Amino acid sequence: MMRNILYYFVLIIFIISLATVIASSSREQLSSKQCEDLGFTGLALCSDCNTFSEYVKDKELISDCLKCCTEDSDDSISKITYSGAILEVCMRKLVFYPEIVGFIEEEKDNFPTVKIQYLFNSPPKLILLDDGGQHRETIRIDNWKREHMLQFLREKVKPNSASS
Repeated sequence: MMRNILYYFVLIIFIISLATVIASSSREQLSSKQCEDLGFTGLALCSDCNTFSEYVKDKELISDCLKCCTEDSDDSISKITYSGAILEVCMRKLVFYPEIVGFIEEEKDNFPTVKIQYLFNSPPKLILLDDGGQHRETIRIDNWKREHMLQFLREKVKPNSASS
């Protein structure tokens, strides 16, 4: 009788430990660079990963998505703003991105905290900066229309830097 109780006690401890390990590993967060290397860029919400899992049955891919996402809440994402941004793109590839060319030539001056950086072979992306000018997020903008860039920058990037 005592042996059975001890057996069940050890089994319960093992199950609790296993559940704790699984729960903690599913909440592990990767750095923005690691997420970018995996192909997860931008401000993905965890609900997006859940929707993604309905269509894609690769558990490892879904796990990576969950490690790179931001928890959903009513105000958490909408309140995030950045002090500046760098639009990084390869000058030679600009011909393939007329929307980005249009933004640079016609709209960029309306955003004094957005700088243009030409980097060989770089896909078009916005590097979002915190108040200290440090890299916070990177968002690929290959397929963005000019109006999407304008809306995003108006909502997420402060119009004037603190140092101005």
